[in-house]
Amino acid sequence: MTMARAHLVDVSVTRWYHCVTRCVRRALLLGEGPTNRKQWIERRLQELAEIFAVAVGGFSVLDNHLHLLVRLDPDVAKTWSDEEVVRRWGKLFAPRDKSRKLLLVSKDWVEMRLKDARWVAAARERLQSLSWFMKCLKEPLARLANRQDQTRGAFFEERFKSIGILDEESLLATCAYIDLKPVAAGIVEVPEKSPHTSITERVKSVKAQGRARDLKAAERGSVAGSTAAAGLEEPLWLCPIEDRRGIDSKREGMLEGLSLGSYLLLVDYSGRLFRTGKAVISAELSNIFDRLGSTAESWWSRREKLSQGRLLGRYFAAKRERLREVARDLGAHHPANLGGCPAR
Repeated sequence: MTMARAHLVDVSVTRWYHCVTRCVRRALLLGEGPTNRKQWIERRLQELAEIFAVAVGGFSVLDNHLHLLVRLDPDVAKTWSDEEVVRRWGKLFAPRDKSRKLLLVSKDWVEMRLKDARWVAAARERLQSLSWFMKCLKEPLARLANRQDQTRGAFFEERFKSIGILDEESLLATCAYIDLKPVAAGIVEVPEKSPHTSITERVKSVKAQGRARDLKAAERGSVAGSTAAAGLEEPLWLCPIEDRRGIDSKREGMLEGLSLGSYLLLVDYSGRLFRTGKAVISAELSNIFDRLGSTAESWWSRREKLSQGRLLGRYFAAKRERLREVARDLGAHHPANLGGCPAR
């Protein structure tokens, strides 16, 4: 039975969501057209991440569907002044005159909107909404593609899938799964060569800074490795892998104590599992699994579960205790878990 999005997305349960949206009839529409529609989505994601109180942790754009890993940041939206809310909204939906011609976001327009407190409050809510984020991502591309193809009708399926990510291991597994989609599909052999993925964006950003050597050094879970990772992800629009707020950054990352270099090492290991079904567990990887309180076997299980096909479940948890906690909070007997471990 279809469930309202308001019941599927609850920041009191988790701020992290894995979203999947597909083209109608699973047609290869994202790989067609006179413009690069996949590149358009990448640029649009960056634009929306700078407007919404939503951080993008990962993405992968394939020919007929799109995977996103996002974090909802309602507390960030609360810090915006009313004027900032209006100006952010103006970047999304610029004012128009009676003939529908686009106008600049002028001071007069901003002041006019500021007089309507209810409108400002509604705009603030929408700028932290996952549904509005996805709407603003999908709808412009659908209109553009229909004009190019000289057709009408839906471009994407009506609803997108959203799965709440409940713990660190599941968050890391989901991020790696998304980055490895082109490898799993046989499009490329190594993750960093995957087109239109977040991992490629991360590697390009490091190379653009001329810090490939620092990235390699950051694989080590040591003081020297942590020093080498300083500022490595600051210029990138994506949410940082490592949460360094307690060290040297104001940006909230995904996981404390897991550098971008360590993440790339883990993704490379997982990519080799896709290609050959086996890979060597290095000392660095063992440290990562220890940091998560997990094992290589558990990681393999998570990867297999995600790769089986349809993503069935409202939540993804690696640990039964976390799922039980959510079940109590929701007053539910056993929330459907993508990870397979039951709540009871």
